[in-house]
Amino acid sequence: MTQGFPFEKFLKSTPQKEEKTNKNDDLLNSIFNQTQKPSTATSPEKAQPSTVNLSQSEEESALEPILEALYPMLEANMPSIKFDTFIKNKIKLISLSDTKATFETQTQFIKSTLETNYSDFFKKALQELMGSSYTIEFTNSSSPLNSNLKESLQSLSEDKPNPTKETKNFFTLDLTPNQDELKDQAEGRYINHMEKQSSGIVIDPSKTFDNFIVGPSNNLAFATASAVSDSPGKSGKYPCLYLYSDSGLGKTHLLHAVANGIFANHPHMKICLISARDFMKELINAYKDKTLSEFQRKYTESVDVLMIDDIHELKNKTSTQEEFFHIFNFLHDKGKQLIFTSDKSPDKITGIEERIITRLQWGLVVDIQKPDFETRTAILKKKAIELDLFIQDDVLNLIASSIKTSIRELEGNLIRLQAHADIMEAEIDTEMARDILKLQEINERPAATLESVCRASSQYFKIAVPDLRSKSRSKNIVKARHIAWYLSKNIVGATFMEIGKYYSNRDHTSVMHGVNKITEQLKGDSQLSKDLIFLENNI
Repeated sequence: MTQGFPFEKFLKSTPQKEEKTNKNDDLLNSIFNQTQKPSTATSPEKAQPSTVNLSQSEEESALEPILEALYPMLEANMPSIKFDTFIKNKIKLISLSDTKATFETQTQFIKSTLETNYSDFFKKALQELMGSSYTIEFTNSSSPLNSNLKESLQSLSEDKPNPTKETKNFFTLDLTPNQDELKDQAEGRYINHMEKQSSGIVIDPSKTFDNFIVGPSNNLAFATASAVSDSPGKSGKYPCLYLYSDSGLGKTHLLHAVANGIFANHPHMKICLISARDFMKELINAYKDKTLSEFQRKYTESVDVLMIDDIHELKNKTSTQEEFFHIFNFLHDKGKQLIFTSDKSPDKITGIEERIITRLQWGLVVDIQKPDFETRTAILKKKAIELDLFIQDDVLNLIASSIKTSIRELEGNLIRLQAHADIMEAEIDTEMARDILKLQEINERPAATLESVCRASSQYFKIAVPDLRSKSRSKNIVKARHIAWYLSKNIVGATFMEIGKYYSNRDHTSVMHGVNKITEQLKGDSQLSKDLIFLENNI
């Protein structure tokens, strides 16, 4: 930072960059006015333009407006969670010369992350803001010794091949990550897990049916996907399968599980697993390279199983939809296996041609619901085993009761908890989980009780509370009562005796029978699954 800030470079406009200069005049003039010092020349004629030399703190203060202007440009081009973790209030613009911008980061981990993944983002944003191209450098106050000092040490070492113990200690560097760096690494593990990756054409061997947690919310999707992996295409029951759900509920896992299953059971079959976005990119490149015929041959002659993730991303892409339409027809007529996933049912996707929607509905359309409490707990237990993490049941129950919308978020928070526990070298308890995962606000709702379950069931099934608690044998009342018992057992954690006592002093064996009956029906009744999930979210 030996060079001062070159204000005259940016305050001089040229015809070629007049528009860009005008765009940033206010910003640059503001910086110039903050830092310009009175001339000591005796006459205006003798005053010469020069680069203003500032102290480090003055220069950093002068550059703050530029950094503030860069923030929204960077945020617009990257996931917000990564912007907040690695950039916002985590960096300083400490130097800006004619050709180079230097940013200081809070930790070495942030420095490495920005250098590896985001240098181009900074370069593009700075060029758009300032109208000139810059090389980007990231530094960190706790970084290893600079090159000049390293050379000096190397020279000293060559002069004294056998330095004393005191000299060794003096020049020994402690490169152990500090607390901030460890916390950044912990958050980085969580972010990497939460950021959904494009499926591409690479099948993940770790995603199988064996490690997919089955519950009432996804049992039908699991059963049909398993059937497809056993008998794909025209030889099976479901030559066209369409799975849909909100993000993070296991659709992509099932796609990979099907691919792994088909590969194991039918190794001769050629499988293409790809995201809709990558499919579209391939087509664009084919148009650009004039290789459309090769693109078409790939999908019509070299594919036995076509699996496209997030098919809804083809919306409003007319040319891509046209090619997809012909590929679908060809493969379907040939009896090939087709599998698609989306975040909504075919008829709810906007921007997709009606003829394509019709074809997507030709096969079996299956939705995956949000997992119930029992399934969420099972997912957490399995993930804890994978992470080799010992964690008490009360902590798992806290997480499962607080995070209900996404399996990916469930697992991500367990990863975050483990990472922070490793840093703090402390045993995970509920207080620690509440603090690190910020579950206080999520868990403010009063705990479920026998009464709240009964009241919610009464409202949902439109059956009076006294009738629900009575010994009436009416079919609709019995079904609603059994569901209330099931929820009382699994959500409230009440015993069979406590439930029986609340419901007109029934025998605990009757309650056990009712709960077991609902458990068995859940294996094949998707509507019952929806009923339970709705009730759980409203208790």
